[in-house]
Amino acid sequence: MATLRSYGAAQEVTGSCHLLRLDNGLRILVDCGMFQGEQEEEKNRAPFGFDPKKVDLLVVTHAHLDHVGRIPKLVKEGFDGIIVATRATFELAQVVLMDSAKLMEEEYRTRFRKAQRRGEEKRVPKPLYTTEDVEATWLLTHIHAKYDKPLKLLKGVRVTFRDAGHILGSATVEIAFREKGALKRIVFSGDLGNRHDMVTPHIEPVPRADALFIESTYGDRNHKNIKETVAEFKAVVRKTLLNRGNVIIPSFAIERAQEVLCILKDMYRKRELPHCQVFLDSPMAIKATHLFSKYHDQLGPKCRRFYDEDGDVFDFPYLHLTCSVEESKRINEVERGAIIIAGSGMCTGGRILHHFKNRLWNERNSVVIVGYQAEGTLGRMLVDGAKWVRLWHEDIRIRAKIYTINGFSAHADQKGLVEWMKQIDPLGKVFLVHGEKEKQKAFKKAIRKKLGKKAHIVAPKERIHL
Repeated sequence: MATLRSYGAAQEVTGSCHLLRLDNGLRILVDCGMFQGEQEEEKNRAPFGFDPKKVDLLVVTHAHLDHVGRIPKLVKEGFDGIIVATRATFELAQVVLMDSAKLMEEEYRTRFRKAQRRGEEKRVPKPLYTTEDVEATWLLTHIHAKYDKPLKLLKGVRVTFRDAGHILGSATVEIAFREKGALKRIVFSGDLGNRHDMVTPHIEPVPRADALFIESTYGDRNHKNIKETVAEFKAVVRKTLLNRGNVIIPSFAIERAQEVLCILKDMYRKRELPHCQVFLDSPMAIKATHLFSKYHDQLGPKCRRFYDEDGDVFDFPYLHLTCSVEESKRINEVERGAIIIAGSGMCTGGRILHHFKNRLWNERNSVVIVGYQAEGTLGRMLVDGAKWVRLWHEDIRIRAKIYTINGFSAHADQKGLVEWMKQIDPLGKVFLVHGEKEKQKAFKKAIRKKLGKKAHIVAPKERIHL
């Protein structure tokens, strides 16, 4: 009998990694993501719990770091099988993994220099992987999946990708195989998108599943109405600019930055946006934005219309893409009328900190928080009402107005998850992954109440017989 064990994203959100073992000996790994959080480095460095050399196929649902971040480590430790993903996911993953490797190399060099002064350089751990390891990953055999086109792979296994509406290239994955003459279909939701997202299209339905492994990130709640969210965002931007201030937006590089650009371009086209300069000040977000435009046919209706009418999804006259450090520094010369979109999304590093240092003390300015801020991050401190922050050994008084705009989310809420599940007929066993345990408990109750189905919360490394 086929079995599955989750080596990540089991009773937690990050580190997605699920190993499916078939009766015919085939081993299929679905995602190989990084654990994210303040104290997760040890988990990322730990052994996988399985032998990478024995994995035949790696199926990737999408290019977020918590789904692809340990692939170079997997390759480094012996995986030499076939990687399957959509073409857009492969291209985004290259950007994400190269950025990840460069950050780890820079952090290693900084730690090493400091340790040298103490005579402790031998105690500094090497990077989890390097840029060379990332490059080696792309030398393996790749198969580009197309949505709704079943792929016949090893030993009669058929894999079908369907649009998950989460980020560019994201997919739900159906793995079909025969066991004792009977056809089985195992479905992995990956991360499912918010049905109200402006950039990505709606989630495609899955016709049937003998077993469903579904994400549960927001299984305990429903999102705020997107129209209200956008209206609130527009009001803050207009008020700040008309008050001769600047808008600073910490943003994740993939999906959220593009969503913000989409709103700003829509404002410009409707003459709702006061004259200003919009700076996308993140090399990674700029690369991702170019890829979103390249695959404009895979985006939502509004983005496709922008492309058809303007020849580009996100570009408009007020927009400036600042790749170099020198270009980023020159933004400091803009006294008013600037909208600055920069990373990191939780304000834990990156160019956003420089903009904070130069603008947080000015009461005319606004900081607009458009994404989740984890406990212990600078972003969370701002959300919680901090009066001072310390940046590069300097205390900065926070006089800028801090706005937290909830409602932007690339993940489906409880209602969206349940509605998607209702379309699966027949729906067999349901397993919950990719979520905090308390949220999974709430989602489990909702599934029982609204679908009349039992759901099982997958424990780390639990062996599940399919």
